[in-house]
Amino acid sequence: MSVDYDYIFKVCFLGQGNVGKTSLILRYTQNAFIEDYKPTLGTDFAIKKLTIEGRKIALQIWDLAGQPRFNSVRELYYKGSHGGLLVFDITRRDSFSNLNSWVEELYKNSGRGIMPIALLGNKVDLRDETDDPITPEEAQAYIRELKKKYELNFEVPYLETSAKTGDNVDESFNILAHTIRDYIGK
Repeated sequence: MSVDYDYIFKVCFLGQGNVGKTSLILRYTQNAFIEDYKPTLGTDFAIKKLTIEGRKIALQIWDLAGQPRFNSVRELYYKGSHGGLLVFDITRRDSFSNLNSWVEELYKNSGRGIMPIALLGNKVDLRDETDDPITPEEAQAYIRELKKKYELNFEVPYLETSAKTGDNVDESFNILAHTIRDYIGK
C-alpha cells in the first residue's frame, strides 16, 4: 500500500452466512450486485479509497465467512482491525439473535480490544416479503445493550441497507470510517 494515505483502516465484516456481507462489499467497491450468490470460503479482501475532511483514507475491507466451520480461520483475520461492520438480515431473526457472538469474537481476537462498529440491517428491499422483520426499534435496543455491556464511548450507528438497491451502503462505510478516525485521533 502506498504511503500516499493519511490513514489505512482495517475493517472486518461480521455476521452469519447469507446475510449479504459479500454483496454489500461488492456494491460499495464496484457499484455492482450479483443475484447468483456464492458463499465466501474463509476470507476475501477489498480496498476502497476515500477522503474525509481532506484526509486520504484507504479502507482494507475483510469479508469473513460466517459459517461455523470457518470459526478458527476467522480468528486470524481479526488481528489489527480498527473497526467492524456487524451485519444481519432483517428477514432472518436467527441472524439478529446471534450478533453478540460476532462482537465478542472481534473484540477478543483483534489485538486492540474495544473498537468502533456499525450495525447494518441488510436486505431492506425484502421487508415486505417477511411476516416478522427485525424493526429499527429492535436494532436500537440492541445497540443500547451493547453500549452498556462494553461501556462504549462512541456512537454505534444503525443503518438499514440493501446491497441490491444500494440503499445506505456508501453511508455505512463512510460513517464507520469517520467514527474510526475520530476514535483513534485526528
